[in-house]
Amino acid sequence: MRILGIDPGLQTTGFGVVDVNGAALTYVASGTITTTHLSRGDLPARLKVLFDGIAEVKARYQPDVAAVEIVFVNVNPQATLLLGQARGACVTALVSCDLPVAEYTALQMKRAVAGHGQAAKAQVQEMVKRLLKLPGLPGKDAADALGLAITHAHAGASMARIATAVDATRKTTGMYRAGRTH
Repeated sequence: MRILGIDPGLQTTGFGVVDVNGAALTYVASGTITTTHLSRGDLPARLKVLFDGIAEVKARYQPDVAAVEIVFVNVNPQATLLLGQARGACVTALVSCDLPVAEYTALQMKRAVAGHGQAAKAQVQEMVKRLLKLPGLPGKDAADALGLAITHAHAGASMARIATAVDATRKTTGMYRAGRTH
């Protein structure tokens, strides 16, 4: 299976591609899509660059599934909204290519890659380098994207089984009574 990891950002979006064969991970590619060459005020053009860039990466590397970071709520609501729009452009590009999308938080990715959710960027970079046997450290955004692909390689099958089991046992009638859940 080939997994495309995406670390969305309005200025720099990281991507990483990993092949998975059983428990073996193989590095395929990584890099960034940047919008810094455009005016900060031209949001539609920046979102188009992200959309087209993700579509190009998908076409070039032909992944089977994508893993995208879930946006966290920032102290600055405007920055959170802009990041959400960048993430939306990335996810839309993926689903427009009929690619399944899994979502993970930064905490989940850091736990899966570095062993704890408070790992610094440098720790994530070092662990990605070790797990994929890279000759050097990947860039920060590319390392996060590769980390998301690694997270999906390790946790994706388990999470899919859990989701299927929960859907099979979930009651669809009588879930709410007097404002309470059962």
